[in-house]
Amino acid sequence: MAVLLDTNILIRLMNPQSPQAVIAEGALSALRTSGEELQITSQNLVEFWAVATRPVAENGLGLSVEQAFKEVSALKSLFVLLPEIPLQSEWERLVTQYSVSGKGCHDARLVAAMMVHGTLTILTFNMQDFSRYDRITVLDPRAVS
Repeated sequence: MAVLLDTNILIRLMNPQSPQAVIAEGALSALRTSGEELQITSQNLVEFWAVATRPVAENGLGLSVEQAFKEVSALKSLFVLLPEIPLQSEWERLVTQYSVSGKGCHDARLVAAMMVHGTLTILTFNMQDFSRYDRITVLDPRAVS
């Protein structure tokens, strides 16, 4: 089975001060041990970059562009980066079918990537953000580790 990682998992991994960092690491370790392929998308990397380079005072990690680039490179070496392929039609279908608006549009793009690539499971701390999508399984890292 393949598991897509939500961006909040990646952010926690790069922020050891977060109480959820240990939970994220434990969940990834358990999934790797059970033979799961851990995947990310270019959407994850864009979202990660936005948070990584945002000032700490604005709920970011406060990294420089150079530091963020190193972290993105590390993520690409640690996880399977799904190829960038056209997702627009699937994304439009999802946002229309599930009446998605606002910030949820970003999560819908992750789900569109999952559908196009045949990945049916996502690991996230924000289970409610993905609960509307009936074709995928949402894993809570607290239940995996």
